[in-house]
Amino acid sequence: MLGFYENFPQTIHGTETFSFVLSKRKLQKKIAKVFQEVNCNSFSFEEVGNPTVPNGIVIFEFGIADTDGFFYLNQEGHQNLQNTLDDEAMRIMDWFCAIRYYKKAKPKRKPLKFDYYMLRLGFAEKGVMQVTVFHEKGPRYLSPEDLVNCIERQVNQTSKRKILKRVQS
Repeated sequence: MLGFYENFPQTIHGTETFSFVLSKRKLQKKIAKVFQEVNCNSFSFEEVGNPTVPNGIVIFEFGIADTDGFFYLNQEGHQNLQNTLDDEAMRIMDWFCAIRYYKKAKPKRKPLKFDYYMLRLGFAEKGVMQVTVFHEKGPRYLSPEDLVNCIERQVNQTSKRKILKRVQS
């Protein structure tokens, strides 16, 4: 089933709750578009979180779940997801996020270790989204909290008004 990963881990490394002002379907389409747009783009550490690597570069690679695996959110995968969301909003959207790190070095950049995260976006209540984060492996140069903050920023930058607002627990 598109958007759902059967083997999502029980161990949780972070969770945040957000309220949102759009319909579930519009928010899910916006999130998918944001993830597809940031795929393989370079960001400085300062843009995405606490800089743990001086002169560091961060590159995200997002994939959407499909029952027992994930597929990269390229143009074709993005269109498939958008078509699915045209029919119906999802209750859960599971994502895989590989984060590649590089240190700027002349004449080219030096690769560092990767982080591998799984994200579960749950849409149980009207206007409420819960983000659950699992860190699979890697050095955690970008923390689970930094990853969620980055996603929140990227989604909110797509509109004149704030789409996602944190709910204090």
